[in-house]
Order: sequence, then structure tokens, then C-alpha cells
Amino acid sequence: MDIHDDKILILDFGSQTTQLIARRVRESQVYCEIHPFNMGLDKIKSFGAKGIILSGGPACVLDEGSPTCDREVLKLNIPVLGICYGMQLMTHLLGGEVERSAKREYGKAQLLIDSAEDLFFGLDGSGEGQGEQVWMSHGDKIKKPPSGFIALAHSGNSPVAAMRHADAELYGVQFHPEVIHTPNGNKMLQNFLFRACGCRPTWTMKSFVNTTVESLRNTIGSKKVICALSGGVDSSVVAMLLHKAVGHQSTCIFVNNGLLRQGEAEEVQNIFRHTFEINLDYVDGADAFLSRLKGVTDPEAKRKIIGNLFIEIFEEEASKIPGAEYLAQGTLYPDVIESVSFKGPSATIKTHHNVGGLPEVMNLELIEPLRELFKDEVRKVGAELGLPKKLIHRHPFPGPGLAIRILGEVTPEKLEILRQADAIIMEEMESSGLHDQVWQAFAVLLPVRTVGVMGDERTYDQVVAIRIVESVDAMTADWARLDYQVLGQMSNRIINEVKGVNRVVYDISSKPPSTIEWE
Repeated sequence: MDIHDDKILILDFGSQTTQLIARRVRESQVYCEIHPFNMGLDKIKSFGAKGIILSGGPACVLDEGSPTCDREVLKLNIPVLGICYGMQLMTHLLGGEVERSAKREYGKAQLLIDSAEDLFFGLDGSGEGQGEQVWMSHGDKIKKPPSGFIALAHSGNSPVAAMRHADAELYGVQFHPEVIHTPNGNKMLQNFLFRACGCRPTWTMKSFVNTTVESLRNTIGSKKVICALSGGVDSSVVAMLLHKAVGHQSTCIFVNNGLLRQGEAEEVQNIFRHTFEINLDYVDGADAFLSRLKGVTDPEAKRKIIGNLFIEIFEEEASKIPGAEYLAQGTLYPDVIESVSFKGPSATIKTHHNVGGLPEVMNLELIEPLRELFKDEVRKVGAELGLPKKLIHRHPFPGPGLAIRILGEVTPEKLEILRQADAIIMEEMESSGLHDQVWQAFAVLLPVRTVGVMGDERTYDQVVAIRIVESVDAMTADWARLDYQVLGQMSNRIINEVKGVNRVVYDISSKPPSTIEWE
């Protein structure tokens, strides 16, 4: 059974929660892909979806130039679910009436079910007239459904808050079933996936591993492949997949740029070289990186210096591996979506350090075995492959490492201070049981000194900022509301144990408008 046989196509009309729709579908063990709203009809047909979901979006279907799709999409005899803007577009394309609502409906709302079948089948305690909490976010409403459609539910502000065609598998909901504020939203989506579309739950990480390993064997054959290993979960999972597929035909190159966390270089070598007996080429480039970074304070300059030197060293090491024809890297699905999204490639907020430029330089064919996966799926694959839990659940770490968590010039002394502070934060997150409950936790060394008192003596030392955020995919993030006792313990330990620090602050800004990293 092919894990891609039963799949869903999501057409993106610009909603901030389109990726969340995909995650909910995959959590139900059904494969799906996101494509732009203007995907050609021929491509839609050849995609072979069991069902199509039209996402929400910020536009109004009544406006000139608003995003639309080919009307024939609704005549392919494939079940279609329109969510919010997607429902309004379905109504508009099929001759119904959409009007601007006198009262914009945003936030939690009470949905009154008119038909306890279809999307609302089997909800706990549901029945006709039963109320369901849902999340609304719209300024338009359905005045008149298209011919042949019947209302499935209504709300105080939306007389048609859910609908379906009497004879065709066409559905629409005015609310967002994908968000957690719609408690039974998953069940509604599953009714569409399994009852309307007839999908089977074939998308599991165990099946992904088996399929991917077989695909890698067929692709690589008897040739050699190089993997850029950073020690993060993405590159570690790629390394394990390659090793499982082609064994010692795969070589990992691990460049220690001297900007890693405490004990990380030793840990990576121990796990891959000794525990899993993977070919590992270790390069200690710490001195070279620090030398190039001397006197540099601009964050973009730091990133470019680190990225360029990494390529130099990596290319030199790769040239020592005769017969290598492939380069594997850990590109994830959000990266793929970003390059073909509704909005197109996003504006560069800051340059990201990635090995994406290496294939052109080195003339190697690129392999991206994780390009179908979200981050949480990658972690599940890592567990399937037997990677240590500590590595699987390691928080995201930027390619330029601690260089962009030291504001200003990077020096060995500052790196030592930051490593010690960062290690204390991670120890406290682990001991308090909070490590796996947040997206990211780390320390930042600020380029300021403050007056303090230690042992009745005046000090004039460094300031460390603690940054801890909650997020789903790092596209947006909110600062974590940690217990004051935990924060207090972190602060006390850093000030007492890290020489050169006399003040600790906590970052309470969200993304947007701030970014997660400080540089």
C-alpha cells in the first residue's frame, strides 16, 4: 500500500492557518500537500487527490482581483471542502450570494447544528439543535447558498455557517475547524477525510521510513552520498535514513564551527561514530571561524562569513571522498511551501545559513528525504529510527550558532559565558519538566554592562537575556509564561555560577513583531 495513494490537495488562498489544516490532516494519518490557489486544472487532475480543501484567506470574493480557482475544480467528482473564504468562493463560483456582514464575526462562536450528519456525524452529544464551540474569522457571510445546497448549521451572525450539496460531495464551513478553538474541529475534518473522501489512514512515520529507505536505495544505487551533519534533529534524521538505506556508502561531514552549545561537538561524535557506527568526517574549524569573525559586529556580516567559510571547509572535505555523487540535506516541508506559497517567497528578514548553495558549487545531485515532513513528523521519524530522545527533542538551533546570540563581536570569552548560561537554562527546563512543552529556550548575551553588588563589592558586568517561546512551526511565536520560581532559579544560578554576569532579564516579546532569535 503506497502511503501517497490516499491524499488530499489543499489549495492555499492566503490563510495564516493553511499549514495548520495540513497538520491536522496528517495527524489523521492522511497525506496532503499545499499548493497555490491558481494551480492549473490539469495539474490538479494529475495530482490524484481523494479530496480537495479550499483554505481560508484575508480577501473578499466580492473584490476585483480576489484569488480564485477554476470553477471546474468543483465539477471533478472529487469531494471538496471550503473553509471560510473557501466556502464563500464556492458559493460565489456556483451562483450563490455572498454579502458583507454588518457585524464582523471573529473569535469564539456558538454553532447550532441543523443536521447531525455529514461533517457533524458522531460528535459527542451532538444532535439537531446542539451547540458546538467554533472559531470564526470573517467579515462576509453567505446570503443565499448556491442551487442544490442545504444548510448544515448556523450561528447568531451566519444563517448558513455550514452547508453541503444535496447530491454532490461539496461542503463548506464558515468557521475554522483546524484551530484548537474549535474543540471538535478534528472530528469534523476526519468526517470529511474518511466519510466523504474515503481515505485510509496510511500516512504513518513507520511507513514513511520504509518507503523512504527503499526510495533512497533505488536512487543512490551503488554510488556514494554525503550528508552535512549539524547535530540538529533534521540532519540527524537524514543521516540515519541514509545509513539505513545504503550503509557505509554514506559519509557525514560534521564541521565544528566553534559556535556550538556546551558539549555538543563531543555528543554528536559519540552518537554517530560510536553508537551507530556511521562514517563521520569531523572537522574542527573553531579557530578559523573565530578568526574570520574577529571585529565583526553586524549580524548579516556574521551570517555571511559563517556561511561562506562553512562552504569552503565542506567543499574541501567533500573533495576527499572519491566517487561521491549525491548531497543530502534536511529541507523540511515548510521550506518547500514557503518557496511556492500564495504570497510567493517571503521578504528576507535575515539571511538563513543553509547548505542549499553547495550542490551548485560542488556539482552534486541534491537529495532531500524530509521535504514532505513537518518538524513534529521529523521527530517521530527520529524515534522510529532509534535516535536518542534528547537529540530528537533538541530545540531548534540556528546555523550560525551562538554567533547570533552574542550581540556584537564574538570572542572566546563571550562564547564561554554564553555556553555556561545556556547550559543552565536547559538544565532547569529539563528538571522542571518544561523542556518538551516549549518550542525553544536559550540565552542571549547582550552588549551592555550594568552595575551590581557581589560580596559587598561593586561589579560592572554583563547582562544575559533569557528567551523562551511557544510555537507550532516558528512562523509565529509567543513568549512562554513560565512560573516565576523557574525563572528565578535560572537567574540565580546564572549570576552565581557564570563569572562575568551580574544581571538576567526575560524577553517577553512575541513574533511578530519580534523574531525568535535576536539577530
